[in-house]
Amino acid sequence: MNRSFAASLLALAAAALAGIAPAAARQLTIDDVTMLSRVGAPALSDDGHWLVWAQRETDLDADRGRYDLWRLDLARAGATPEKLASDPKLDENDPQIVGTTVFFSADDAIWSVPVTGGTPRRLTDFRGGFGGFKVAPTGDRLVVWADRNPGAPTLEPPMVKRRADAGAGRTYDQLFVRHWDSWADGTRSQLFVLPLSAQGARGNGRSVMGGLVGDTPSKPFGGGEEVSWSPDGRTLYFALREAGRIEPLSTNLDVFQVPADASTAPTNLTAANRATDTQPSVSPDGRTLAYIAMRRPGYEADRYVLTLRDLATGRSTSLTERWDRSVGSLRWAPDSRSLYVTAEDTQENPLWRVDAASGQVTRLTEQGNVAAVAVGARGAVVAMNSLTAPDDFYRVAPGRAAQRLTSVNAARLAGIDMPSVERFSFKGANDDTVWGYAVRPAGSTGKLPIAYMVHGGPQGSSNNSWSYRWNPAVFAGAGYALVAVDFHGSTGYGQAFTDAIRNNWGGWPLEDLQKGLAAATARFDWMDGGNACALGASYGGYMMNWIEGRWPDRFKCIVQHDGVFDARSMAYETEELWFDEWEHGGKAYFQDPQAFEKWNPVNYVDRWKTPQLVITGEKDFRIPYTQGLAAFTALQRREVPSRLLVFPAENHWVLKPKDSRQWYREVIGWMNRWTARAAR
Repeated sequence: MNRSFAASLLALAAAALAGIAPAAARQLTIDDVTMLSRVGAPALSDDGHWLVWAQRETDLDADRGRYDLWRLDLARAGATPEKLASDPKLDENDPQIVGTTVFFSADDAIWSVPVTGGTPRRLTDFRGGFGGFKVAPTGDRLVVWADRNPGAPTLEPPMVKRRADAGAGRTYDQLFVRHWDSWADGTRSQLFVLPLSAQGARGNGRSVMGGLVGDTPSKPFGGGEEVSWSPDGRTLYFALREAGRIEPLSTNLDVFQVPADASTAPTNLTAANRATDTQPSVSPDGRTLAYIAMRRPGYEADRYVLTLRDLATGRSTSLTERWDRSVGSLRWAPDSRSLYVTAEDTQENPLWRVDAASGQVTRLTEQGNVAAVAVGARGAVVAMNSLTAPDDFYRVAPGRAAQRLTSVNAARLAGIDMPSVERFSFKGANDDTVWGYAVRPAGSTGKLPIAYMVHGGPQGSSNNSWSYRWNPAVFAGAGYALVAVDFHGSTGYGQAFTDAIRNNWGGWPLEDLQKGLAAATARFDWMDGGNACALGASYGGYMMNWIEGRWPDRFKCIVQHDGVFDARSMAYETEELWFDEWEHGGKAYFQDPQAFEKWNPVNYVDRWKTPQLVITGEKDFRIPYTQGLAAFTALQRREVPSRLLVFPAENHWVLKPKDSRQWYREVIGWMNRWTARAAR
C-alpha cells in the first residue's frame, strides 16, 4: 500500500474511532505539535486485562508538561481510555502493575492505586528525591534509585556543614566534571531496597551497592530497563559502569547480581567483556538472564547482540550473533520460550520475536517506529509512531495484524492534512545502496523549495518516526519538500554500514548527501533543485559546517544546530571522550592530531559563504556552546549573512514548548528569507 494513502486512511480511521467529524484541511504547524498529548511507555497487567500509561499534556503558560495516569480495559469490547489518577497538584508518572495494583511516582514519592480505580495512597516517606523505582513481582519489596553520596547506606540525605566563609566555587580532581547538561556534584545514582507491606514502604531502605562506585541506571539516558528483579523477588540485576580515574573513556557497563537483602556484595556477571552489557531481564521461569551486549570497548554504537545466561550453570549464548541487526530493547514472553525485541531495519524500527532456543527471528510489525513494549498473557502492547503520526497503542501478536487500541490525538489532528512520504534509494559512496525519503506537503502544486535535513548521531537514522524536535511534517507544513538521506554511518543497514563513518566523517557521508540530493531532485519533479537549504544538528550540525567549506555553492542557506566547528577544541571540551576518540581512530587528539584535522571544518573557513543560522544551548556539554559561538564568529568575520540563536536553559536538545516554537519560527523564517518563500 502507498505510504501516504495508508497514512490518510489511518487518520480517517482515528477520527472515526473518536467520533470526530472531518474539518477543513490545513497544514501541520509547530503550534499543533507542542500541544499534542504524549503517551508514555505502556504498563500491562500479567493477564493482559489492563493497560495503564502516563500521558503528558502541555501547560504552555508554565512552559512544561504535566502528567496523569490513564487506563484501558482490554477485556471489554469498545472500551475507551479513562483517567486513573489525575490530581492537578501532582505529576503522576512511571506506572507499574503488580497483581491488581498500579504503582507510580508523584511528588518525590511512590504511590499506589487499584487498577480498577480508587483513591491513590502514598507509600513512601523518605526525603531527598529519587530517580525511579521498580516493584518486585512478589509485591513485598521495591527498589529505588536515587542520587546519593557513594557508599551511602540508606536513602537518608546527609547532613552537610558549610564553612561560614565558604565560596561558591566547585573543585574537581578527575573527570567527569560535567555530563550532558549537569555539573558533577559528587553523588551517584544508587539502588536502595525497601520492604513493602499493607502499611506502605516506610523508612530509608538499605543500599545494595556494596563498595561499587558508579551510576545505575547509567547517566544520562539510562532508566528502568537497566534494573530488573528476579521473579521470586529475592535478587536484583543491574547495569553499571564502575567509575575509574578517567570514566569518560569507558563504555564498559557490566551486569551485576545482588541479593535483595544485601547479604552479600554484588557479583559482576560480565566482567570478561570490556564493552557494554546492559538491560538485564530474567525469564518468567527464573532460569535465564537475558541482556544485550556489545563486543568492542570504547564504541557506543557497536551492534547489540541478544545474549542469554543460564543462571544455574553460568553458560552464556549469543543468541542473535548471526542476525546483522542491533537489538534496542527486550521483553520476555510469559512462557519463557521467546523474547520480544526492537531493532532498526531500513528506516523502520519494528517489533520482532526471537526464539530463545534457536535464535530464529520473526518480524511482527512492518512500517513504523515501535517506541516502547509491554508483554502480557495475550501478547504484546506497543507504543508506535511514524513520520506522520504520534504515538498510539497497538496490540501485537505473532501471526496477526497489529490492532489499534487508542487514538489519543484524534481531536487535535482532525482537519490536518498530513504530508505524503515516499522512500527512494540510490548508489552512494563505495557503490553501496543508500536509502532516503522525500516528504511532500498535502495538496501542493508546482515546484517546492527543499529542506535537506541531515540526522545526528552520526550513528542514527532518518527513519519512519515521529519527532517533537526535528519534525519533517512541520517543515512540509511550512511549504517545503523535505529530503533526508541515511548516509554511511546510519543504523538499520547492518554493522558494516554503521562502522563506515569511522575516520570518515567528511568523506563518504558527504558523498552520499551529494548523490542523494541529486537522486531526489532527478526523481521528484515537484522539487525545485536550485532552491534548497540544508539543516542539521549534532553530527548533522557538524556536516553543516563541513558543507560550508567543502560544498559551498549548493545551498541558498544553512541551519546549524549544536554542530562541531573545531575538532581540536571539541576533543578537549566534550564530556564523553570515548565517542570523539573512537570516531577519529581511537586515540586522543595529542596522540594523532591529523586524524582529527583531516575532517575539521575550521580548516576551510576561508571558503565559507553560504548564509547560516547558528543555534546552540548554554547547557549543552556534549557539543559545548563555544563551538556555536566560534562558528558564528567565523561567519561574521567572513561577512557571511548569519544569525545566532542561543537558548540559556536548553541542552543538546530543545525541549521546552515555548523554546520549541521559537526554534521553528527562527529556522523556518531563515529558510523563507533565503528561498524567497515568504514572498510567495
